[in-house]
Amino acid sequence: MDYRAAKVKTPISAISPDQQRRRDGGQVNRDLRGFTLIELLVVLAIGSLLVALVPPAFDRLRDVSQYRDTVRAIVVDLKQARQQALAYGQTVVFRVDLSDRQFGIVGRPFKALPSSLEVKTTVGGNELPDNTQQASIAFMPEGGSTGGTIELVRRSGAGVRIRVDWLFGQITQEPRTP
Repeated sequence: MDYRAAKVKTPISAISPDQQRRRDGGQVNRDLRGFTLIELLVVLAIGSLLVALVPPAFDRLRDVSQYRDTVRAIVVDLKQARQQALAYGQTVVFRVDLSDRQFGIVGRPFKALPSSLEVKTTVGGNELPDNTQQASIAFMPEGGSTGGTIELVRRSGAGVRIRVDWLFGQITQEPRTP
C-alpha cells in the first residue's frame, strides 16, 4: 500500500486567506491584524468621558422625575379630596406634614416628599410659622374650602405654586419663578 501525504492549509483566524493576502505579492494586510495604540486610547478617552458625565445626568433626571411626580400627586390628591367632599357630603382634609415630609388625604396612606424639594405652605391666608409643622386644607361638602397655597421649590429656585380657592375649592397651578 502506498501512503500519500496530503498538504492541508488550516485557517488560523476568522478571516479568509483571500482577505489576508494582498493582490500585490501576497503580503499580509496590516489593517486586518488589530487595533493601533491611538485607536485604543481614543476608545478609553471616550469611555472615561461617559463615566464622568453620566452619573450627574442621571441625578438631574431623577430630580426632575421626582419633582413632576410630586406635583402631579399633590394636584391629584387635592382634586380627589374636593370630589370626595362633594360626592359624600362630608368635609375631607388634605394635609402636608412638613416635619415628616409627607402629604395626602387624611384617612389614606400619605406619600413622601422628596428631599430635593423645599415646600412652603400658606393656609387660610397666613404662611405657616416655623413651629407649625402641618398645613391642612379642608374641602367642604358645599364646594368651598379653607383655601391655601402649596409651593414646591427646586434647588434652582424655580418651581410651582398650587392654589386652592377658598370660595369654590378649585385647584390651579402656576409656575413659580426664582
